[in-house]
Amino acid sequence: MRSCPDQDLTSHNIPGKRIKRLTENWTSIVSLFLLSILLGGVSVASGRTLSASGTGNNSPLYDIGNPNVRDVWVDPVGGSDGNSGESSTAALQTLAEAWNRIPTGLTLSLGYRILLMPGDYPEANLPSSGWMAGRLGTYEFPIILQAANGAHTVRLHGSMDLSDCHYLYMISLDFVTDPGYGGGNVIHVSSSDHILIRDSKLDGFDGSVRAPQETLKINQAQYVYVENCEIAGAFWFPLDFVAVQYGNIVNSRIHNSGDDCMVLKGGTAYFRIEGNEVYDCSVVGFSAGQGTGFDFMVSPWVHYEAYDLKFVNNVLHDIQNAGIAVRGGYNILIAYNTLYRIGIDTGVGASLLLVGQGSRSCDGDGAACELRHEAGGWGPTTVGDGGEWVPNRNVYVYNNIFYNPSPARTMSTHFTISAPATPPTNTNIPSPASSDTNLRIRGNLIWNDGQDLSLGVGDEGQGCQSSNPTCNPSQLLADNVINAVELHLVDPDHGDFRPDSGSTVFTVPTYTIPNFGWDDAPSTPSAPSGDLSNSVPIDRDGATRSSTGPPGAYAGVMFSRSSSTTQNHTSTPIPEFPAPIWVLLALAGTVVLLRVVGHKKGRALL
Repeated sequence: MRSCPDQDLTSHNIPGKRIKRLTENWTSIVSLFLLSILLGGVSVASGRTLSASGTGNNSPLYDIGNPNVRDVWVDPVGGSDGNSGESSTAALQTLAEAWNRIPTGLTLSLGYRILLMPGDYPEANLPSSGWMAGRLGTYEFPIILQAANGAHTVRLHGSMDLSDCHYLYMISLDFVTDPGYGGGNVIHVSSSDHILIRDSKLDGFDGSVRAPQETLKINQAQYVYVENCEIAGAFWFPLDFVAVQYGNIVNSRIHNSGDDCMVLKGGTAYFRIEGNEVYDCSVVGFSAGQGTGFDFMVSPWVHYEAYDLKFVNNVLHDIQNAGIAVRGGYNILIAYNTLYRIGIDTGVGASLLLVGQGSRSCDGDGAACELRHEAGGWGPTTVGDGGEWVPNRNVYVYNNIFYNPSPARTMSTHFTISAPATPPTNTNIPSPASSDTNLRIRGNLIWNDGQDLSLGVGDEGQGCQSSNPTCNPSQLLADNVINAVELHLVDPDHGDFRPDSGSTVFTVPTYTIPNFGWDDAPSTPSAPSGDLSNSVPIDRDGATRSSTGPPGAYAGVMFSRSSSTTQNHTSTPIPEFPAPIWVLLALAGTVVLLRVVGHKKGRALL
């Protein structure tokens, strides 16, 4: 990262005269050696490091690059809004003031990095009502909100409502919900692009209730990246994306919901969701599609609820309804996930996997619904009309583990696959609207308390009839291992969902996942083609998968840990000094020792 050259910041420049005399001056060698250690991820002028982003696997993370920024420091205790903000000793006091120093409505020609010193930031310290809008960063000149001393050192007691922001990165921030506060979202992002949330904790639970409707709500946005985060505590959805295209959700924990834990809907497209842990969900764990007001969708993604989602290498556990649902999806890959204690609500009769139609309605803006309908989108045009009519096409459910050890089990069926629906003729939705067109469920290991339950397909009022060439009762029994062998995991009660050595999971056949096409996507309007490859080359631990590897998120036990897989992701702090003093002393001592040894042998080693 490059800081603004007119800042008075610590530098590590070594004058040319000293470079010529390195062999004569051992202190210069120490300086050079320190420099070579520190330069990985260091701001060229400032000597301050960016957030480290450790991963639980090899999922590609958003590359921040080497942006050019001006640092603005904030200290909620020792700062003053009358200060310059150019250093930690001249810090501002409020995030509101720091935000106000970023030009509004102009494409930036210099980025801004707001460095938050450790401490608690009350709601009054934030911009009024959390409203943060009209800041137009670029890849070279972004806007960064970052904890100066790393993860879990900054606690923001309030919410953020971001609109019309570009290239905004939030790194190592903890959002705390105080008792009596909430009702909306912890973070809401709309009409924005290139939003990164990394190494952060968003918690809507105030100690007694789930306060916000959604913890992280993003709508009508593009290029959104959620990495190494914990997102929890909503009375609806901890994570809710509506009409969001391009990005990832990786290596994060999403949990403690009053409804579904993760929902990507409303024309959300082109996301890789990998290496996450999803748990303690009152309804569904992960849902590709669900239901959306037609008037909130963005062209050309105005047909399906979800397009081109890759949900791989995740662990889902302790989920009351279906672990995974696909409702109105196109080209949806569900592969190599491990699900444990799912569909266990004894009151509603849930299943392990739900594949059904998504819902579509016109919620309040009839003119907007009509506009989308005239362009070829799928939905009603009369406010108040709606129904579960949006079909699925090309849903691949490959090589997963669904494991319910006794007494956990679903009540009546393994699957819920919906029968075709008949949408109204004035919606543009194809009729019949089938949930199971090119639905493929293969290579899955299922243990549902060993009970002789119905598949949940093939009967009247269900999908996957015997006439369906890709999904039917006989095919499901032939291509999946269902209640035939019980597997064993290392220690799921303490967070280790890897298969135990010698587990039967290693004897279960899996299938090569075919790639998707795009030629059967709606053409009016036409959405850009997504990632057609369905390769999952590594497992949740980063180990290479073999073509005959086992189902589930883990390909082996060689990376097994006895401790919980729940990770406390940390960030590299931004140091005030180039290195700890003990490093300097240790290196200096090493150099002196080498010189002494060298002189005893008649030559100087350094």
